[in-house]
Amino acid sequence: MKSGLLLIVAKAPVAGYAKRRLIPALGAQGAAVLHARLIRHTLSTAAATGLPTELWCAPDTSHPFFAQCTVDYPVTLRCQAGRDLGERMEYAFVDALRRSPWVVMIGCDCPALTSLMITEAFHRLEHGCDAVIGPAEDGGYYLIGLRCPEPSLFRGIPWGTGVVLEYTRARMQALGWKWQELPCFWDLDRPEDLSRLETVCPEISGKGP
Repeated sequence: MKSGLLLIVAKAPVAGYAKRRLIPALGAQGAAVLHARLIRHTLSTAAATGLPTELWCAPDTSHPFFAQCTVDYPVTLRCQAGRDLGERMEYAFVDALRRSPWVVMIGCDCPALTSLMITEAFHRLEHGCDAVIGPAEDGGYYLIGLRCPEPSLFRGIPWGTGVVLEYTRARMQALGWKWQELPCFWDLDRPEDLSRLETVCPEISGKGP
């Protein structure tokens, strides 16, 4: 497989800034601590792929946690840019696809995602798919991979709602693209997701050994 580029998008683990929807259950500091664990878990998963990996940081790369990540994992830091999620994703893809023939982007909210599934996404792009997407149970997606930047996939999307995947599929269909989808996984976004995390990934939840 020709080398692609894996992008991980993450907010700095700052209380009140990261994982805000979990604050009612965990408190601001607890949500930030959990977010840091999720970033580390995602970086470990990415490292197992052996692919070049970039951590796209918000609001910038200055938080000491991000600097430590470059010590502990084979990752390069990049700074997110844009007014909303769509603009930030579009910016990252445009930048990365100048340097790589295919690019896959993931977040840090899908602890069930494996290195094999990430590798499979790259495999499908290499073998002719215009895009690959990983559907999430909440109607969004946990992974998206592209061979070329396409603004329509990121503009006018109602981010944070249950129709993000529906919109994205419709845009790809309108483009006449060939795309494939990975298995549907769950995202850790809401307080009700925490019980599943404790069962599936107790080491991330802080309930494990």
